[in-house]
Amino acid sequence: MEHPENSSEYAGLVVNDGVEQPSIINPYLQRSRFARRKLTASDYVEGILKGNTSILGQAVTLVESTNPDHQQVAQEVIERCLPYSGKSVRIGISGVPGAGKSTSIDEFGVHVLKEYGGKLAVLAIDPSSERTKGSILGDKTRMEKLSIHPDSFIRPSPSAGSLGGVARKTRETIILCEAAGYDKVFVETVGVGQSETACHSMVDFFLLIQLAGTGDELQGIKRGIMEMADGIIINKCDGNNVDKCQLAATQFRNALHLFPMPESGWTPQVLTYSGFFGYGIKEVWDMIFSYFDFVKKSGYFEYRRNEQSKYWMYESINEQLRNSFFQNNTIHDMLMAEEKSVLAGQKTSFVAAKQLLDAYFALIH
Repeated sequence: MEHPENSSEYAGLVVNDGVEQPSIINPYLQRSRFARRKLTASDYVEGILKGNTSILGQAVTLVESTNPDHQQVAQEVIERCLPYSGKSVRIGISGVPGAGKSTSIDEFGVHVLKEYGGKLAVLAIDPSSERTKGSILGDKTRMEKLSIHPDSFIRPSPSAGSLGGVARKTRETIILCEAAGYDKVFVETVGVGQSETACHSMVDFFLLIQLAGTGDELQGIKRGIMEMADGIIINKCDGNNVDKCQLAATQFRNALHLFPMPESGWTPQVLTYSGFFGYGIKEVWDMIFSYFDFVKKSGYFEYRRNEQSKYWMYESINEQLRNSFFQNNTIHDMLMAEEKSVLAGQKTSFVAAKQLLDAYFALIH
C-alpha cells in the first residue's frame, strides 16, 4: 500500500493530540474551491498584462457574456487594458467555405512566429448553431501546429448571427489580446457571402482566400468583398491545380483593374500558394509587410485606425439604443399589439414604428 506521504493527496503534517500525522485533503475539493473564486477587474487586468492565457480566456468569456454584471466588469477591464493596446498588426482573413482558411492560418501563423518572433492571437469566428448558439466548426482542431505553439493564443467564438460572421465583441477581444502582449492578431470570419464590413472595420489588412477550379471564380466572391480586400490569394496551387490557379489569379487581377483605386492608394495584389504544402507562404507575408510599410509611410495606417475607432463608437451607440428599446417592458407589451395591427392591415409598418418610437422617447424623458 502506498504511503500517504508519497500520495498526490498528501498536503503536509498536522498535529493531532500532540502527534504529527499526514494531512490528507481531497484535490478535487481544492480544485472546485479554486474554480469558484470570483476574479475582480484588477485580477483580470493583472493576469492579462502578465500574459496569463487562462486569465485572458476568462476575460474574453466575460466580454462575450450578456449578463449585465459581467458586462460592467468587462468594460472596466477593457478600459484599463486600452493604454496597453494598439501595438499589433491586425489581419482579417476571409474566403468561401472550404477555401482552407484554418489550414492557411496554421501555416501563416507558424511562419510569422518563426521568421519574425513575437506572439500571435487567432480569433476564429465560427458559425453559430441555430439550436444551441454555440460554435459548430471547431476551427481550433484544424490549427494543429498553432494550437500547441507556446506563443499563440487561439480563441474560437460563435458568430451569434452577427453581421458578416464577426462576433459582436471581437474588437474588444483584440484590445485584451494586445494588452497581453500579442503583437499579431488574425481575425478569421465565417466567409458565407455575408457582408464582411464588420471585420474590415477592425483590421489593418484584409486578406481574401479564394479557390480555383470551382466554376466562375469571379462569381465565387462578390464585388463588395473584393473591393475591401487588400490582398487576394488563390489556395491549393499544387499538383494538377497549378494551371487553374494561375488562370484564376489572372482573372482576379484583370477584375481588380476595373475597380476604383482604394482609399489607401495601395494596389491589391493577387498571389497563389498552397496552404497544405506550405508553398508561397513567404511571398504572402512579403506582400502583407509591403502593405504595412506603404500605409505607414503615407499616414493611412493611423488614419484608418482613427476611422475604425469612430465607426465602433457609433456602432456601440446604435447597439445600446436598440437594446434599450427592445428590453423596455412597456415597449415589449406594445410591440405585440402594433404587430397585430400591421398584420391586420389596420396600420402601415411605418406608422406603427413611429408610434412605438414616440412612446419610447416619451417614456425615457
